[in-house]
Amino acid sequence: MLIVQKFGGSSVADAEKIRRVAGIIADTYEEGNDVVVVLSAQGDTTDDLLEKAAELNERPSKRELDMLLSTGEQQSIALMAMCLEKMRYPVVSLTGWQVGMETTSDHGAARIMRMKTERIMRELDKRRIVIVAGFQGITKGNDVTTLGRGGSDTTAVAIAAALHADKCQIFTDVEGVYTADPRKVPDAKKLDEITYDEMLELASLGAQVLHNRSVELAKRYGIVLEVLSSYVRKPGTKVKEVAKKVEENKISGIAKDVDVARVAVVGVPDAPGVAFRVFNEMARKKINVDVILQSYGKNNTNDISFTVPLGDADAAERALNDAREAIGFDHVSIDKGIAKVSIIGAGMMSASGVAALMFEALSDAEINIHMISTSEIKVSVLIDEEMADLAVKAIHSKFFG
Repeated sequence: MLIVQKFGGSSVADAEKIRRVAGIIADTYEEGNDVVVVLSAQGDTTDDLLEKAAELNERPSKRELDMLLSTGEQQSIALMAMCLEKMRYPVVSLTGWQVGMETTSDHGAARIMRMKTERIMRELDKRRIVIVAGFQGITKGNDVTTLGRGGSDTTAVAIAAALHADKCQIFTDVEGVYTADPRKVPDAKKLDEITYDEMLELASLGAQVLHNRSVELAKRYGIVLEVLSSYVRKPGTKVKEVAKKVEENKISGIAKDVDVARVAVVGVPDAPGVAFRVFNEMARKKINVDVILQSYGKNNTNDISFTVPLGDADAAERALNDAREAIGFDHVSIDKGIAKVSIIGAGMMSASGVAALMFEALSDAEINIHMISTSEIKVSVLIDEEMADLAVKAIHSKFFG
């Protein structure tokens, strides 16, 4: 079998953890498998590199920042290769450009365009373990790029797709995908299986087990993912097209996202094209918008509220205020003290009363809801940030307790 394994930064943070991961890789190899391993930078290496950059230049170019940040993964793969060499296993470490990971030229958030497989296949034919740097690639012009948040997960899935791997295993510091964050909800239950669509919603709504880009890629190419622990040798959670379900489970999980701000555009004229002008300003600044609510105000005006990533809140406010005269609204209000709590599950499509059960849990916990957003497989609410953990526990208890 050809197996792709990805290990995150916490799994290779120090020498002891590298040795533990090397043991997992070696065992997989000893079972007769071809093994390709994708690694993230060790621990807080990326943050440390960003601090070093800021000491010299508060606003470095994205190209040079990519040159710097890509070295974190290069350290990881070299150290892992050295460890496996010490254990007398044939191994080779390869950077993104050495494996032919061609990307767009969007430094800091590059997208994978194509991947050449010749180098990896040559090394596998020699029965070598191939250790690949995640999170990075190269443009047509041979500039180094990084893939942005979740880049190593995306690298692993892209390699699995290109090589038609039999397995793609994502090792983390938890034992799989849970109904809620087990560090916050002690009685959270580990799922044996979950669908791509449910995992996509969980990932985009704050669950940090997998990044949504990697799940999108896995779904597109039919790559079955397995999320499992690098600390405990147990089966994890499989992410696939169709998952086995326990009939009474109407939802698969609960996610919390505090990286969110609410933008309220107050006193918007009640006229055609106004919503376009508001959200066109967000599009021009490349600000992603999520939950949207329009309510009727006074004197033939409306109020438009929506959410943006917390880091984009100030930019959104500036953009709207610059366009205030053209749009004709009264003022902009920003609320950074909110959280988005969501329930996700394919079972919602065939079950009634799911939203009501969620709202009952919040009511019992005396938690006020500011905004609501729904889709076929999710219900999201905006609440005060300080109530987020309590909300997750209350909802989990209502559905799973």
